[in-house]
Amino acid sequence: MKKFKSLVASALALTLLVGCSSGNGGTAASTGSESGASGGAKTYNVGVAIYQFDDNFMTLYRNELESYFKSLETDSVKYNVTIVDGKNDMAEQTNQVENFITQKMDVIILNLVQTSSADAVIDKVVAAGIPLVLINREPLGDNGDESYAGILDNANVCYIGADARQSGTFQGEIVAELPDKGDINGDGKISYVMIEGDPENVDAQYRTEYSVKALTDAGLKVECLDDQVGNWAQAKGQEIAANALTQYGDKVEVIFCNNDAMALGAAAAITAAGRTVGKDIYLLGVDALEECVEMVNNGEMTGTVLNDHVGQSHTAVDVAVKALNGEKIDNYYWVDYVKVTKK
Repeated sequence: MKKFKSLVASALALTLLVGCSSGNGGTAASTGSESGASGGAKTYNVGVAIYQFDDNFMTLYRNELESYFKSLETDSVKYNVTIVDGKNDMAEQTNQVENFITQKMDVIILNLVQTSSADAVIDKVVAAGIPLVLINREPLGDNGDESYAGILDNANVCYIGADARQSGTFQGEIVAELPDKGDINGDGKISYVMIEGDPENVDAQYRTEYSVKALTDAGLKVECLDDQVGNWAQAKGQEIAANALTQYGDKVEVIFCNNDAMALGAAAAITAAGRTVGKDIYLLGVDALEECVEMVNNGEMTGTVLNDHVGQSHTAVDVAVKALNGEKIDNYYWVDYVKVTKK
């Protein structure tokens, strides 16, 4: 596991005295521009690059991030936050980050499009001497499954997110804790369909692996009927679930989705196929989108896992402010997932 762990954003927030007006400490703190006729308020320019605005979870994340920056403003400190849409295009995002560097942003918050080819764009920010806060999508190393340790050892770079192993484990545990343990037809095995997110994203990899591992660790037998990539998209989730239900029919006992958007699509396919969640099929997601939490409480989804966008976004802002103040930051900050099942 990672060498630096700091849990729970609220605890971090208590340790951060967000008084940026002093401007003492490191060079990052001195780069904010002076503005305002009275008191000489300092304005910090913050560049935020999101992999794709269409993503449900990242929409909640970026809105909360922007709102939290605003809430921290005082008469002496302002934050000019610019948020750009990478449109799920690494070339587009690279251009956006290069523009942030040219604009001399005081700090950059980056939600990567491609985690496996992130070193080039990250190196540009590091070379420019701009503090970098990576969020939600952890960069991968050359072997494809470990963090890009060389970058994350840099004193001005950190990653903030939730350990996707935990989210996958929680999905599997929700199934294992059911009265029939997911074996609806009683044949001694759990026959499932897996709908994955972006295959390059470590979150998708871990959620896929650890949801099934939680079942086998509980001594349960599993059978994978289908495993397809839905790229986090609701329409694709519906298409994959519909095809699997057509091909395998009543054999499908559990549908695992790496996120709630795809689970929403799968729910529509389940309804169209005449199946009933909680009766003859189970459905799991991740993110705890408001609509999905309501579906869980209504019995229309078996469970989801809270991916705490508030905790993560607040931690990202708090750490960015720390960097702006010239304070030391850790390389990793982790925010726990939470199981969500019917109340």
